[in-house]
Amino acid sequence: MPKLVLDQVSIRYDGQPRPAVERVSLSIANGEFVVLVGRSGCGKTSLLNVAAGFLSPADGKAAVDGEPIVRPGADRAVVFQNDALFPWLTARENVAFALRLRGVAPAQRSRRADDLLSLVKLQGSGDKRVWELSGGMRQRVGLARALAAEPKFLLLDEPLGALDALTRERMQTTLLDIWAASRAGVLMVTHGIEEALVLATRIVVLAPHPGHVVGVFEPTFGRRYLAGEPIRNIKADPAFAAARGDLTDAIFQGEPA
Repeated sequence: MPKLVLDQVSIRYDGQPRPAVERVSLSIANGEFVVLVGRSGCGKTSLLNVAAGFLSPADGKAAVDGEPIVRPGADRAVVFQNDALFPWLTARENVAFALRLRGVAPAQRSRRADDLLSLVKLQGSGDKRVWELSGGMRQRVGLARALAAEPKFLLLDEPLGALDALTRERMQTTLLDIWAASRAGVLMVTHGIEEALVLATRIVVLAPHPGHVVGVFEPTFGRRYLAGEPIRNIKADPAFAAARGDLTDAIFQGEPA
């Protein structure tokens, strides 16, 4: 089973008197949805950048299936808060771009792009230009483009952060559907407490100065949704409210009231 591992990773930035992150270890296996949460400055995005190969740790190791991560690779696809789509291309052409880089024939990559657009619930939208799409639709195209590379791992940096509240809630269940269909391992950064509880199979709580792990939760709410339970029923469950309170306490422990 593919596994992405960060082992005792420390991260330092020039000019800072202390590490941004100190001795953090975590692993993401195929089929897991791991979410990083914590206060600003705890190193969530820095850790994701190490996993992506954008940043080298000062100490510790990062690897996929035992191979050191030294640069970005096709086994890891990154989706950012801003969709970063090519505005001069259609939705289909944006998704097909990764397939083009892999040398897939035009007819085949067009069919595959349409399949991926259907997966993210954008069937029939392939000919639309980026400026014709809503924020939520653009982010779905970005997810479809990431999946086109058939990565082992999806790395998501606040992918829903720029969306309005209603769109963001709908996109949470879309993300769960995409994850269930792709079975890729997911590492996601979010500031949303409810979002983390809905999506994650494991939540890693970080605290700052320097960034370090202070707690781990293993919620089951996303699996309940995938088993057919309506998301509104799940969020109305007293167990969800209790988990939200516990996670909030873990995030803000030690912070002055």
